[in-house]
This record gives sequence, C-alpha cells and structure tokens, in this order.
Amino acid sequence: MNDVVGGKLMHLYAVKHGLELNLFVSDALIDMYGKFGRLGDARRVFEQMVIKDIVSWNSIIAAYEQHGGPIDARLLFDNMQQLGIQPDAFTLVSLASIVSQLSDHRSGKSLHGFLLRKGYFSDAVITGNAVVDMYAKMGTTEYARAVFEGLPIKDVVTWNSLITGYAQNGLANEASNIFHMMEESKDISPSQGTWVSILPAYSQLGALGQGMLIHARVIKDSMWSDIYVGTCLVDLYGKFGVVEGACRLFHNMPYRDSGSWNAMISGYCLNGNAANALELADAMRLEGEKMDAITVASTLPACVQMNDVVGGKLMHLYAVKHGLELNLFVSNALIDMYGKFGRLGDARRVFEQMVIKDIVSWNSIIAAYEQHGEPIDARLLFDNMQQLGIQPDAFTLVSLASIVSQLSDHRSGKSLHGFLLRKGYFSDVVITGNAVVDMYAKMGTTEYARAVFEGLPIKDVVTWNSLITGYAQNGLANEASNIFHMMEESKDISPSQGTWVSILPAYSQLGALGHGMLIHARVIKDSMWSDIYVGTCLVDLYGKCGRLDDAVSLFYEVPRQSSVPWNAIISCHGVHGHGERALEFFREMLDGEVKPDHVTFVSLLSACSHSGLVSDGEWCFCLMQENFGIKPILKHYGCMVDLYGRAGLLDVAFEFIKSMPMKPDGSIWGALISACRIHRNVELGKYASDRLFEVDSENVGYYVLLSNMYANAGKWEGVNDVRSLARGMGLKKTPGWSSIEVDKKVNVFYTGNQTHTQCNEIYKELKELCEKIKAKGYVPDFGFVLQDVEDDEKEHILMSHSERLAIAYGIISTPPKSSLRIFKNLRVCGDCHSAIKCISDITGREIVVRDSNRFHHFKDGSCSCGDYW
Repeated sequence: MNDVVGGKLMHLYAVKHGLELNLFVSDALIDMYGKFGRLGDARRVFEQMVIKDIVSWNSIIAAYEQHGGPIDARLLFDNMQQLGIQPDAFTLVSLASIVSQLSDHRSGKSLHGFLLRKGYFSDAVITGNAVVDMYAKMGTTEYARAVFEGLPIKDVVTWNSLITGYAQNGLANEASNIFHMMEESKDISPSQGTWVSILPAYSQLGALGQGMLIHARVIKDSMWSDIYVGTCLVDLYGKFGVVEGACRLFHNMPYRDSGSWNAMISGYCLNGNAANALELADAMRLEGEKMDAITVASTLPACVQMNDVVGGKLMHLYAVKHGLELNLFVSNALIDMYGKFGRLGDARRVFEQMVIKDIVSWNSIIAAYEQHGEPIDARLLFDNMQQLGIQPDAFTLVSLASIVSQLSDHRSGKSLHGFLLRKGYFSDVVITGNAVVDMYAKMGTTEYARAVFEGLPIKDVVTWNSLITGYAQNGLANEASNIFHMMEESKDISPSQGTWVSILPAYSQLGALGHGMLIHARVIKDSMWSDIYVGTCLVDLYGKCGRLDDAVSLFYEVPRQSSVPWNAIISCHGVHGHGERALEFFREMLDGEVKPDHVTFVSLLSACSHSGLVSDGEWCFCLMQENFGIKPILKHYGCMVDLYGRAGLLDVAFEFIKSMPMKPDGSIWGALISACRIHRNVELGKYASDRLFEVDSENVGYYVLLSNMYANAGKWEGVNDVRSLARGMGLKKTPGWSSIEVDKKVNVFYTGNQTHTQCNEIYKELKELCEKIKAKGYVPDFGFVLQDVEDDEKEHILMSHSERLAIAYGIISTPPKSSLRIFKNLRVCGDCHSAIKCISDITGREIVVRDSNRFHHFKDGSCSCGDYW
C-alpha cells in the first residue's frame, strides 16, 4: 500500500499502549521504516530497544544496505560482531550486498571463504545466490560463474542473479547463453525476475525478435501487468526505436513507478523526441510521481536536444531543491548539459562541488572544454586527473586526441598513438582509431592519418568519413574523392549523414558539380535533404561551383533556425564579390531572429573586403562586439587588415594591427604583406615579413607571398634571398593544381603537367591561344616567373600554369561558346588573370575561375573582380 502515514499512526498506537518496546513490535517497526527508506526513524526505534535479537540487527543492517548506506550498514555489522552476536544466513546475505556496494573485493573473498567453511552453500540457497550476485556486481563475473557452477542447490533466483550479472557488465551474449541453459534444464521455470534479467541483455544485443518472444510469453503467463516486467519492455522497445510500441505499453500499464516513467522518457530522448520527453516529465510531476535522480539525469539530455537552456537550469534548480544535485548521475548529466550549451563556468561549478567523481565526470568536463575551443584548460584537467591516479578510458583518450590536434602538439600526438597501440585499443575500440585518424588529419599530417587508417583492423563509417574530411580540409580534394570511391566499392559500409558532410566540401573544392548533384539526388532519396548540415553543404557546393541561384533556392528549403546555413549563403556571395547581397542576407538573418556567431562575422567581413565595402566592414566589426557581445578573434582582425589593405589604406591597416589587444599571428602580417604586394609598398611589406617570421617561420605560403611582392616590384635580389631562405629551411611550395569537370569527370592539372591523355592537343591549343591573345595586345608579365631563366622559358612556364591547362582542355572538350568552370587551389597569378581576360574575349566564352581567394567571372575581356583580388 506504500502507506507511510498509516505506519506512523500504528507506531503512535504502540507507544500509547506501551507496546513499542515489545521485541516483535520493535523489529516490525524497524523493518517497516527501513522499507520506506526512513533510516532515521528506523535507527531511533533500534537504539531505544532494551533487548535486541538477530532479527533486530538484520532489519537495521538491511535498512541501510537497501537504501545506499553501505558504510553505516558495515559499521552496524562490525558492532554486532563486537557484541558477540553470531550472524545468520540473512545477515550474511546483507553483508554480501554491502561488500559489493563498497567494491571491497578482499572482504568479498573472505565472506565467500567463510560461507564455504561453514557449509552455508549446502543448505541455504539464499547465501549462494547472494555471493553470485556480489561477485557480479563487483564486475568479477568469472568468480560469479565459478560459484554458480559449484552450488549444490540452485533455484530460479540463482539463475537470474547470473543472467543479471552478465547483462549489467555488458556481457549480453553470455547472459543470453545462461538463459538458454536455464530453459534447457527443464528444472526451473522462468519467473518475473527472469524476464527483468534477460530483457536488458536483449536490448544490448539488438535482439528485438527475442525480446518480442519474451513479450508474448509475458502475456501468456499473465505477467504483462507486473510493473518491473512492463518497465523492461518499455525500455526494450524504446532502445529499438519502436517508440509507438513503447508508448502503448507505457500507457496500458495498470501501475507505474518512477522507473516506468524514466524508461519512457529515456526512450523518447534516445529517438530524438525531446519535446515528448519533456512533456512526459511534466505529466509525471502533475500526476504526483516524484522525479528521482534517474528522471533528472534522463531529462537533461532532452533539454540539450531542444536547445532549452532555461529548462535545463530549472531542472538543475529542482535537483538542488530535492537534494539530488550531488547524486553522481545527476552531476554528470548536468556537466554534460552545460558543456554542450558551452556554459563552461556552470559545468565547472557542478564539477568542483562533486564529492565523488568517476571517469564519466572527468570525461564530461574535459569534453566540455575540448569541444568549445579551450584545449589548454582541457589539457590541464586531463593532467590533474592523471595526477590523482584516475586511469583514462577510451572516451578520455578520444577527447585527448582532439585536444592534441587543437594545440598542434605533434609530439604528444605521436605519444598518444604509441600508447593506444601498446594497450591494444585499435583491436577492439573503433572510436580510438577514428580519433587518431582525425587527429593526424587536423594537424595536417594526412600521410600519418592514411597510415593509421590502412592499419586499423576495425573500420566503421566514421573511420572513412574522418579520412575523407581530413583530406578535404587539407586541400587534398582529389584524394578525398578517391577514398570516397574506395568506400563505395568496399560494399561493407553504407554512407551516413556524416559521409555527405565529408565529401561535399571536397567536390566543392574540385568544382565537381556533376558529382555533387549525384550526391544531392541520393540525399533526397535517403530523406536527408532536411538535415541542416547536409543541406548547408549542398548550399555551399552550388554556391562555390558558381550556381548561386541554385544555392539560394536550396537555402530557402533548408531549416534556417541556426546560423549554419546563413553563414554558408553569406560566404558564397562574399567569394563571388557580391558583398552588398551578403549584407542583405545578414539583415534577413537578423529579421528572422537568428543569432549570428563568430563565423557569421568572418564571412561578412570577408565579403566586405572582396567588394571594397570599407565602411560596411567597420560597421560589422563594431556591431559584432556592441550588439552581440562577440569578442573578436584573430580571424576577424585578419579580415579587417585585409579590408583596409585591399582598399589601399595601408597606413590604416598598419595602425589597426598595432592597436590589437593580442599579439598578431602569421595570418595578420600575411594579410598586410598581400596588400603591400598589390600596392607595391615594399618597405612596409619588408617590415611586416620580419614580424611574420618571428611568429611563423615554417609556412611556405608566406615565403611565396613575400617572393611575389619582390617580383612585382622588380626586386630580384629580394626574390632570390627569400627563395634561398625557404630552401635552407627545407620548405617546399605547395604544388598548384586546377580542375575542370567535363561530362561528370573531374580532370586535375598540375603546373607543367604532361601526363594527360590529351596532352599534345592541350599544348597545341595553348600555343594557338597564346598567339591570338598576343595579337589582341596581351604581353606576358615575366615578373610572375620566379626562376632566373631566358624569356622564352619564362613564357613557356607561364603558359603551363595549371589554370591555363584546364582552360585549354575545356575549350577542346566542350561545344564552342559554352561556359567553363575552373577551380584552382592557389591564388591566380596576375599574368594568368590578364591572359584569361583575353581568352574570354577571343573565344566568346564565360570563364569562371574560383581560386583560393574568390570567384573570377571572366567575360568579354573583363573580370568581375575589377582586377582587384
């Protein structure tokens, strides 16, 4: 009846009539209060007893043991021993549970030995069951199995204990095997406890069919109304995504406790039905069912899914009010929630207040900092954890791999890789292998990422996605495409949402619009078109392949509640030089009450820079800070330097750099050198290069930029000095390549390439084009040839630049007057820019070239960039 008030009234009656100190009455009161979890009341009755027997001690010890007080229970048992009271089988059953709660392996073995010596296993089945359960709960399932095998008497509880033990230790297959052994024995009939033991194992195994057979037997045996069996079935169906079935079962249960509500809430959360989970939590409260620690811990992830910070804070307040905040599961869930919301201060406060922390607590706080751009703090937390002697698990090491990559700490990355190899993590934990592939790729060492990938004994779709993304992010789009095709040919792996998010940026780089459109068709077929990340990648693909109208149409079909798709469409217009249109989208974004982030302003400032919109760029830079509280990072400062520099405001750009609150990095000085190259200010460029090499002396791109600046100004001595310096440091220029897609096949050309099957035709076309454009007034600019060779050789080098090879191939492979789309991994040189303007005029073609900086639309002898890039 769960009638606490009735029990209290009966206690008052006993006091009033002098019955309270009667041994039987006192024992019954202790037992009642213990079962209600009212340990204070139980202890008071116990302490007031004049005479105590073994039943009194068993009742008070069991009360503490069953309600999370193992230390107090153990102290009571020790006190009983000191008084010379001999334990009976029931005392020893409680002691086994106490030992398991304390994970006291030594005492567990002592108890086991004591029971063997005293012959308890021969005639008291409950003691054997208790020892099987004890070992299983301490994770030593091999001992539990050995005790089970040696017991002369086994009942259904014995079998249930071992099944539960295996299931709770993640050994679901072994649990299933024991269940089938029990069925085959014919001596034991399954009980309610059997179903409660085996159903979680079937959940782990993904054995929905087996679970449904159990469900049928439950109905046949008239156990469908049992609250615990019903809860396990709700949990089973929820974990298999059969949400309607779980919901139907839940609502048909004649009785429900907090466990039933928790199972249904968890089922909703697991299947992305966060709104339903939160509604159910409200209904639970309105029906008078008290939310416990598991309810709170289950509901917090739903707040994350709904991006409901306020709801999460209210749930936190509920936990504080009801004394649940320090519960380990609740604290861990709070850290995870605040971490995912980026509220690192709140996450840290919960973490610091915890009395007991487990590996999940450490993983959650480390991941919070790692995932929100605070790798130094995350690394300090990891070091602190190590100093406390807490061993990392696979999830800790996955976070550490990300931390290492964010810090570009190559030495620690190799150490981590070695540690994982020595400990055998790659053999059975796929997430660690994926993390190392991702780590090496993000640090730019794609050759190591590929080597790890090739050596992994287990690969899943994330492994393939990590390598594809790594190649794409390092400008190796062709290699990314090759890996994707290898994955398709393997037949073992089906592409996921993450695959499309990985490969579409590679196709954007290659300008492989045809391949991207095939992916688009598959996305529609697989009903992923509404996924915000896939949709955004498609917007980016069409925009960066020159199909802005299609990008805009698709943009309006994608969910636009977050900044992600807005950032993409703003960026697409920026690289096409449509800065004013980019600003219009930004204003539309604000009208839709979508909050911009730091990426939004990087895209906006870049768009203003490419379009020469200095005052608009200054407005965006102020708005970001004053209206949205976004603190500028180096990328924002770099965009502002580029904005001023492109506009010829070199002195303003220089003063802006001097006013920065943080030390400028290579990108800042690089932007200034680029402006100095355009405007031929060698003196300021030389000063900027000296500062640049103080902070970044190993980026070959900066040496090329400086060399080009000297070449533009005719300072050949400076060119030679820079080239010698780069050679002395062992630096090599990134090979330039350009691609063109013809008949849905991407052709990639490297500078001076002579390996193409139509090489002779391409060079013949180039030679003819060169003669024609010279006749139109084109004069080769040898300043863009950094080798000290004869003029004829310089002209041949210019003619062999990758973008010109791609254009010549396009001309001989497509109908006259048709448009050509070329994609180049580096910036178009000034000479090629002049040549392509002339080629567009004499061929009557529109030639769209996207370089590393922006789009150039060449038509009728002019370029959309206005010769300003």
